[in-house]
Amino acid sequence: MARIDQMLRALMPRGLLGRSLLIILLPMLILQGVALQVFYGSHLDVISRRLAGAVAGELSFIVELLQRDPSPEHRAWVFRQSAWRFDLALAFEQGATLGVAPDRGASLPLLPLEEDLGQAITERVRLPFDADWVSDPRSVIIRIQLPDGVLHAEAPRKRLFSGTLYLFVIWLAGSSTLLFVVAAMFMKNQVRAIRRLAGAAEAFGLGRDVGAIKPEGAAEVRQAAHAFNRMQERIRRFVAQRTDMLAGISHDLRTPLTRLRLGLAVLPRTEEEEEDVAALTQDVEEMERMIAAYLAFARGEGGEQPRPADLAEIVRDVAQKARRDGAEVAVQTPGSLVLPLRPDALRRCLANLLDNARKHARRIAVAVSEIPRDAPGAGLRPPGGWAQVTVDDDGPGIPPGQREEAFRPFATLSTGGTGLGLAIARDIARAHGGDIVLEDSPLGGLRARVRLPV
Repeated sequence: MARIDQMLRALMPRGLLGRSLLIILLPMLILQGVALQVFYGSHLDVISRRLAGAVAGELSFIVELLQRDPSPEHRAWVFRQSAWRFDLALAFEQGATLGVAPDRGASLPLLPLEEDLGQAITERVRLPFDADWVSDPRSVIIRIQLPDGVLHAEAPRKRLFSGTLYLFVIWLAGSSTLLFVVAAMFMKNQVRAIRRLAGAAEAFGLGRDVGAIKPEGAAEVRQAAHAFNRMQERIRRFVAQRTDMLAGISHDLRTPLTRLRLGLAVLPRTEEEEEDVAALTQDVEEMERMIAAYLAFARGEGGEQPRPADLAEIVRDVAQKARRDGAEVAVQTPGSLVLPLRPDALRRCLANLLDNARKHARRIAVAVSEIPRDAPGAGLRPPGGWAQVTVDDDGPGIPPGQREEAFRPFATLSTGGTGLGLAIARDIARAHGGDIVLEDSPLGGLRARVRLPV
């Protein structure tokens, strides 16, 4: 049973359009198939037997007349009467015997006429015979063995076929096709509205400003579109309010910190107090950096809009800046890899990763690659595939059980604190529709793998 269920699921269409058409058309096709079977098995079968019986009865009557009076004059009279009254063309081959019947082939319609005609002739004529359904496309040639020769009879096919079946089949096929076309057009419009809603939700999830979508389609789909537009507006308003609030908090906190720095700068001090004042100044500067980092984390670089940018060039620029800060960075990138990005936000993401690696390692390697949509591997991929940036180092790394914890703001691990760098980097990557994962590095330390949708 489980295997049958798996087979049915494999045959089931994946898309909503295919499944909807299947739900609409399958019951109709089953119903029409049952109707065709009932018609074929009862009405058509009765008509076929009656038509075959009529031809067999006429042949039986003709054979009886010829056997009563085998004279040529009587035979000619019977032939004339049969052609006029029965529409049968007759001929007599004196002294002949039946040979091998012609091959009946596969050109016959899907009807029981041949079997019914043979059974009717066997019952009524009771003489050896054969029927040729192949030689003449308009007639059926029947040969009957008489004592003094072979009787040839040509019966028109129209006397043995009923056009009712063809009309019924045409009606079934025509109505099914019409219903399929109408259903496909209707469902395509409904599915198009759902696809647009899904595309808008995906783009909004990637941080792209798609604006309000036009509600269309069925009432439920329009209702979902209205709800999506209201959700977009609420999220934008929430982000704007949060950013304004945090900007105000940052300004309020920086004002006393600035006064403290100025006070420390003008504070009269002796040589013995110089070291203490420098330590206090360093603490103030560290507090200012923490406030700026927290504001960037909370804002998530949300004000910048995505635009086509060269990921390889961004990686090279960030690596060059890290080298100026004293890091030893090896870069491997393609010539160009353009995709929708927030360039400034992504620079901050990669700079945080390189800065985190520079604090704990001596050697850093950065590589950029592209993973096609149809490449083997686990996980779902976006339609265009992934762009991937790996940052490897030879530092102490992070134990596997603590790697997810490392993305929490100000997390404290066995290897030391992480601050906001990794949290901000993941926040920016996810705002692009991607993510960051931590793995073991071939260099012996930690690998940060950044994936972004193309």
